[in-house]
Amino acid sequence: MILSLIKHINSINELIFSPIDSAIEKLPFDDWVIDAIVDSIHLLPFLFFIFLIIEILEFYFSSKIHSSIKKAKKRSIVISSLASIFPQCGFSVMASGLYSNKIITRGCLIAVYLGTSDECLPILLAHPDKAYYVVPVVLAKIIIAISAGYFLDFIWKHLKNNDMQTIEPAEELGCCHHNVETKNKREIILHPIFHTLNIFSFILVITLILNYLLDNLALKDLILNTLHPCITCAIFALSGLIPNCAISIAVTMMLIKGHISFGIAMSALLSNSGLGLLVLLKNNDLKDTLKIILTLFLISTLSGIIIEFFLHFSK
Repeated sequence: MILSLIKHINSINELIFSPIDSAIEKLPFDDWVIDAIVDSIHLLPFLFFIFLIIEILEFYFSSKIHSSIKKAKKRSIVISSLASIFPQCGFSVMASGLYSNKIITRGCLIAVYLGTSDECLPILLAHPDKAYYVVPVVLAKIIIAISAGYFLDFIWKHLKNNDMQTIEPAEELGCCHHNVETKNKREIILHPIFHTLNIFSFILVITLILNYLLDNLALKDLILNTLHPCITCAIFALSGLIPNCAISIAVTMMLIKGHISFGIAMSALLSNSGLGLLVLLKNNDLKDTLKIILTLFLISTLSGIIIEFFLHFSK
């Protein structure tokens, strides 16, 4: 249903933006700058529509999901993995807070981080011709998140490592500096507007950079043909650890434009958990946090390599 609505928006979009495109094309800029501006502006209606739907769902259901995770115990990893796929910026933040207060396990936290899609799915949905990536991304994240979560909890349960500290809950802010735990109906409209403008600015800057590199450097050949896939997956998984939505935006845009393969993209998208790691670094024991970061990096790198080789040999 959402994909059908997006296609209708796309048709209206082309009609509305036609005179705007003509005006932009007359600007005294290079082609790569014009293309970046046009491509980014066309995404505005899609992004607002998608973020509006997300905000409505988050407003009415996020508290129920968080309550279910607290009560689920053995099923918390499955529930957390499925819930984290939903592209809301506050979920990994809240999971970090729950973990710091010993409400969820390490395996459950890492499952949330691996499953978090951040801005990946909204951007894919905002490109109707690339929406076919959504199902593979979601399936890969769910399978890896659930498998890794249960496996890690099994290992850590037998190691009995109890060096965590209990921290008092703190008020956490999401990507647009709004409180992720308190909500009001006014935010159902305001937050999607702010979020759309925030992500639009990131997309414009990143698209300008990618277009420049593509216009002046053999970016695709450098990534796909020069570097070994294992090294590339490790580099992208490392970049995914940066706690900023710009990373998931950049990686998704590179995937859409064909600069990187699906396996390489998944390395970064698996390790990228939005602002979750930033909250964990602030609230949790440093030694324990570094173990979690290293584990997240290794799983993301290995998963990307496996996907890359599977796709290579299945051709």
